[in-house]
Amino acid sequence: MTGGLEQADEQPEGRRRRALWWPAALAAVVALGLGVPALVSSGTPAAGSSSSAPSTDSAEAGFARDMAAHHQQAIDMSFIVRDRTQDQAVRTLAFDIINTQANQRGMLMGFLDQWGLTQASPSKPMAWMGHTYEAHDGSLMPGMATNTDLERLRTLSGRDAEVFYLQLMIAHHKGGVEMAQAYVDAAKNDVEKRLAQTMVNGQKAEIDLITGMLTERGAQPTS
Repeated sequence: MTGGLEQADEQPEGRRRRALWWPAALAAVVALGLGVPALVSSGTPAAGSSSSAPSTDSAEAGFARDMAAHHQQAIDMSFIVRDRTQDQAVRTLAFDIINTQANQRGMLMGFLDQWGLTQASPSKPMAWMGHTYEAHDGSLMPGMATNTDLERLRTLSGRDAEVFYLQLMIAHHKGGVEMAQAYVDAAKNDVEKRLAQTMVNGQKAEIDLITGMLTERGAQPTS
């Protein structure tokens, strides 16, 4: 994995970003060709027809939209810190988050496309789970960094950037776990439920890893 990151660093910026985004495109193709048809038929639709796709205000659609937006910010933060530190452990973590969450985001977008639903909705984020979070300064859902946080991260370097990124990512993962678990509990679709459970398991493990990385740097989570 480390070798892959070093090779990516040797590429021009444009090629580097395209190389990191290929998992999302691949995931979308796989979802459209294989996984998503199962999503359409495996759920329990309100009309009782096994061939009905989820409605635009369903938990299935709401989770796909909201988690895709949540993932996008984690990807953005990871690109920022990758360019603000030379610490190999933090850069490897950022690389893993970029690839994992880009892959999952591609699947979520593929689900919506297969269902014939829009990627955006006029509903408030997390309305499908009855959440009342008040969006502010670009933070749309629990755990998401604010625009002020992101601007600060862009100004830091070295250990300061590493610590702030790790603190932001723990909060981000906690919010992501809460949302994914809420969907697991409400899911009517086995395929999307399995994806959400994978997110819960993976992000909980990363919270433990990141907490340890903060301890090594003499810092603690902020939430």
